[in-house]
Amino acid sequence: MLGRDVMAAADDAVGLTRSELDVTDARAVDHAVREARPDAVVNCAAYTNVDGAEADEATATAVNGDGAGNVAAAAAALGAFVVQPSTDYVFDGEKREPYIETDPTGPRSAYGRSKLAGEWAVAELNPRHVIVRTSWLFGMGGKNFANTMLGLDGPLKVVDDQVGSPTYTAHLAEALVELAGGRLTGVVHVAGAGECSWYEFARAIFERAERDVEIAPCTTEEYPRPAPRPKYSVLRSAVPHAPALPDWRDGLEAYLMERAVAR
Repeated sequence: MLGRDVMAAADDAVGLTRSELDVTDARAVDHAVREARPDAVVNCAAYTNVDGAEADEATATAVNGDGAGNVAAAAAALGAFVVQPSTDYVFDGEKREPYIETDPTGPRSAYGRSKLAGEWAVAELNPRHVIVRTSWLFGMGGKNFANTMLGLDGPLKVVDDQVGSPTYTAHLAEALVELAGGRLTGVVHVAGAGECSWYEFARAIFERAERDVEIAPCTTEEYPRPAPRPKYSVLRSAVPHAPALPDWRDGLEAYLMERAVAR
């Protein structure tokens, strides 16, 4: 989903699918990067099944941790900059105001731990890097909450006590391509502006899609999942000149328009 939009946002890019390159294969990654000889590498490969990671943390870490390290090391060997997307799940969700880059991490899920391992690997293996924490991605070309909601009819119950910042992948992709220029290094938070709960996000999806679906709020305890989710994981940046994305509602409007055009 994100890789598709990065390719659309970049003027001159080489994109490799999972079938074309397995990021857990260090030799294959090194060969692919040497062949492309890029100025920058944006690593959109990820194990994103949050609940699946609870039962298979080793695989999640192999992709999100070791795989990210392989990409960073291969880029470093050529002096290339690396952009590594990360996640709000590296935080424990106990804070009640937006998380900034200097806040301590403390992932509560296997997925969050695997992504944090990737952050550490990238920082260690390539000094020319930017780690971009983002959240609640939705867009075309992949499984996501917005697409799931639009495929359902009521009545529905949606969790109302988890709050975050929905982020449209097309907006994020433009920021990643900008950051690939290397003007910022270290960790930066880039997510849709504003915040909402999953329930509020679902209501907005149906309202803007002009769908009359019966929907009610529920608690996390009423809808248990294998992996714990942060109760609050809104991301904001304290880094000067960090990319600022449009409000998540604007992202939703753009997504629905893109979806309509695709149909």
